Amino acid sequence: MLRNLRAEMARIDVKTADIAELLSVRYGTVNDKLNGKTDFSVSHAAKIKNEFFPEQDIEYLFESKENKPCKN
Repeated sequence: MLRNLRAEMARIDVKTADIAELLSVRYGTVNDKLNGKTDFSVSHAAKIKNEFFPEQDIEYLFESKENKPCKN
């Protein structure tokens, strides 16, 4: 799950439907990607970041639990 992206979406009131419209894909497709069932392509991730979250790092937005750096 993309917790950071979801948190930022909630913070500025970006809806799943807004992202689906931006990417010209189905709502369900975006929902699957947000839930970690499939991944966003690099071009889609960049488009989302640039349109809705220009002040955020793409690495932060699309960090998943699986690729989070381990703490020693």
